[in-house]
Amino acid sequence: MNKSERDHHSDQMNPNNDSYQDRIDNHANQLNPNNERYQGK
Repeated sequence: MNKSERDHHSDQMNPNNDSYQDRIDNHANQLNPNNERYQGK
């Protein structure tokens, strides 16, 4: 299991993980293009 696979698995086990939260944010931004993070602010 490589690092990214391991990180992905640990993200699922630890929802407070930053990279997991980033994926949640990215998905929300796709649904809400007015989101500041989507605009790169």
